Amino acid sequence: MARITIREFHDDDLDAVVRLWWEARTSSEQPVYSLAEVTASCREDHAVVAVRDERVVGAAVGRAAHAQGWIVFFGVSEESRSENVSGALLDAIERKMAPLGLSTLSVLASEGTRLDQLTENGFQLRNNLRYLERQMPVQRREIELLKDLGGRILPRHLWEGVAGMRREKALLEERLVAPLAQPDLADRYGVVPPRAVMLFGPPGTGKTTFAKAVASRLDWPFVEVFPSRLGDGAGSVAASLRSVFERIDELEHGVVFIDEVEEIASKRSDPPTPTQGVTNELLKIVADFRDREGMLLICATNFVRGLDAAFMRHGRFDYVLPIGLPDAEAREAIWRRYVPSEIAAGVDFPELVRRSEGLTPADIEYAARRASQDGLARALKGGRGGSESPAELGTADYLAALEVTRATVSDEQQESFLEDIETIARL
Repeated sequence: MARITIREFHDDDLDAVVRLWWEARTSSEQPVYSLAEVTASCREDHAVVAVRDERVVGAAVGRAAHAQGWIVFFGVSEESRSENVSGALLDAIERKMAPLGLSTLSVLASEGTRLDQLTENGFQLRNNLRYLERQMPVQRREIELLKDLGGRILPRHLWEGVAGMRREKALLEERLVAPLAQPDLADRYGVVPPRAVMLFGPPGTGKTTFAKAVASRLDWPFVEVFPSRLGDGAGSVAASLRSVFERIDELEHGVVFIDEVEEIASKRSDPPTPTQGVTNELLKIVADFRDREGMLLICATNFVRGLDAAFMRHGRFDYVLPIGLPDAEAREAIWRRYVPSEIAAGVDFPELVRRSEGLTPADIEYAARRASQDGLARALKGGRGGSESPAELGTADYLAALEVTRATVSDEQQESFLEDIETIARL
C-alpha cells in the first residue's frame, strides 16, 4: 500500500473534500459547518489534505478569528484511519495557521463524532458542549525568535514512536516529563521539576531521539545548540554561547539540547587550554538556566569520562542518565520500520532481532536499507521494475546485509559504558 503524504489544498482537491464531507454526513459524525462554509474556507482560509496514490483520503480545513483558530472541517476516509493520518493532518493545519498569532486551536463536534482522533492528538474536551481545544505550543511573538534560533515544534507522538527501551522511557517519564508536565502534582510530593539532565552512552544509541521525544511529550519547542557552529574561533565561542542562551531565555517554554557536549565541557587543565573559557562559560550558563521555570536543558555525550568534574557535581545536573543499545523489543520495532509491509509477514523478525544484538539503531537502519537497495538492484537487472511487490526480498537478504554491517559500538565501549553506569550515573 502506497505511503500517505500531507500537502496544502489545491483547487482541484475541492471535489474530494466535498466527498469526505458527504461521507461524514451519511455517518454518525455530522459535520457542524455546512458544505458551503467548508468549501468557502478551503478557498479563502486554510486547508491541507492527505493523499495516497494521488487520491485525497483526508482533509483538515481551518479559519482564524482574532487569536482563536477553528477547525471548520476534519475528515479521514475510513480505510485510512488506522495509519495516524489524523495526527499528521492536525499538526499540518496547526503549522499553517501558527503565523497568524493564534493562542488556541478549537473544534466544535456534533453528537456522535468520534473524538479519539482529536483527544489522542492533544485536544482536550471542554464541558458538555463537546468543545475541544489544544494550546498552540508557540505564541506569535516567539515564532520569529524560534526560527532565528533554529528551533522547531516537533510532531506529536514521537514519545510513543520510541518502541522498547522500557526502562529508559520509564526513567525519563518519571524523572523529567511528569514533574514538568504536572508541576502542581510534583509540588504536592515535594518534587522539584528538573532543570538540566545529562544523557550518556555509546555513539548512535538514540540520545538525540530521546531528547526530541521528551520535547514532543511535553509539547514544548525544541532548540538544538551545536557546539561546532558557535563563533569563528576559540576566543569567540564563549561569547556566542552566552548570546544564544540569552535569546533562548526569551522563550516561555523549551527543551534545549546540546549534543556532544564534551566539545565545550572537556576537563580543564593547567596550563589552561584555549577552550577552557568556554567550559567556564557553560558552567555559568547551567547555573543561570536552573533559575528558569518551564525550561529543560538536556546535554548528551558519548564520552562522559571526558567531561570536566564540575559538570558531574550535584547541583549542576539533576540526573545523569544512561542510554544504551536497543533491547530486543526496540530492535524488532526498528526492523519493522524499514522492512516493507508487503513482505513483513514472511520475514523472520525474531532471527533478525537475535542476529542484530549489539547494534545501534543506525546500524540496523543501514542493514535494512542495504538489503532493500540490493533487492532493488536485482529487480532492475532482471527487468522486474514497476509496481510489483518486492517478493524476492526476504530474511536471507537482511541476514546477508547484517554480515557486512560493522557494529558502531565495540565490546570495549560497551564494557566501559556498563562501568560508567555503576560509577557515574545518577538516577
